[in-house]
Amino acid sequence: MEDNRQDIEQLLEQGNNIQIKPQGYSMYPVLVPGRDEAVVEPVAERILKRGDVVLYRRVAENTGHILVLHRIWKIKPEGIYLVGDNQREIEGPLMRSQMKGIMAGIYRKDKYISVRNPWYRLFTGGWLLLRPIRPIVAGIAARIKGIFTKKEDKD
Repeated sequence: MEDNRQDIEQLLEQGNNIQIKPQGYSMYPVLVPGRDEAVVEPVAERILKRGDVVLYRRVAENTGHILVLHRIWKIKPEGIYLVGDNQREIEGPLMRSQMKGIMAGIYRKDKYISVRNPWYRLFTGGWLLLRPIRPIVAGIAARIKGIFTKKEDKD
């Protein structure tokens, strides 16, 4: 699996865009594993800002050296702080050199959604602001979804 990660990094370093299927639920609800694909561009000399989703190299004793796709929470002189859309814990500071790519868009059911799309920006900007209370919001959303699912089952 490490060879695939190195291939991904090499492709980005060579200036290529890549399309990946994220695994896990750290970026849910924006990226749903098994359904969505992320289009990632080389980060190169791009100016990074709050809200950008970056592909970065996480170096940790318990998980090894893995590539992770998370959103920028803050950028400070000491480094970049990231958080998954389905997480509250902030990771950082990380170095710019750990950033390998930046998400340009999402393929969802064969439809492309650019990160520049106004609806995407509105949703993700609001979701980022809700970070401290995401579990409450997610719980309410799950209950509402459960109510509608039960109604559909009865019909």
